[in-house]
Amino acid sequence: MRLPKFGGLTAKMTHSCVGPLSMLRCTFSPATALIACGIFVVSSVGAFAQQPGGEQKPPEQAQGEQKPEDKAANEQKAAEQAEQQEAAKAIAEYREAAAKLSSSAGAPECVWTGRRIASLLWRDDIDTARRYIDLYDRFNCSSEHLKLVFRCVIEQGPIDPKAADRLASRVHSCWVTPEGETTASSQATIGATTKTGTIPN
Repeated sequence: MRLPKFGGLTAKMTHSCVGPLSMLRCTFSPATALIACGIFVVSSVGAFAQQPGGEQKPPEQAQGEQKPEDKAANEQKAAEQAEQQEAAKAIAEYREAAAKLSSSAGAPECVWTGRRIASLLWRDDIDTARRYIDLYDRFNCSSEHLKLVFRCVIEQGPIDPKAADRLASRVHSCWVTPEGETTASSQATIGATTKTGTIPN
């Protein structure tokens, strides 16, 4: 059996690589094909990722949104500032009472217990108020001043039970100047009665 001769075919292939178009026809190789295929695949994947319907990873953190640990730190800082402001306010109130009242009513222990007694009596919590009155008397605080303070509080009319800040503010004002607050309240009541003929609530 005779094998076919490839001499003529080799000569034709060699001849086809000669001429002006030889670079276009003869530089193609398996390696070139693989490179071209890879570029096509990468381009296709990039184009798909840019499409609106393509799957994209959600951002790790929305713009302007705080991380949980940062939010907790800010809340703790705000709570500490509120506590500092409350402490500064209490100190200022004790100093005001000490400057305007005698030692039996302006002492911090008398201010602390006496204001609580007036608030408890206002809220009809008589049993708790009695326990504070025993403590108030033990501190040798003025019972006459406590009477004037409570009179001042009730003469200014009712307060919303939910408005604890308003009650505390009225009790402190009455504690510092019970007669002055009572006089102002009485004048306002008289003026309202003269105009309307009734006593306001």
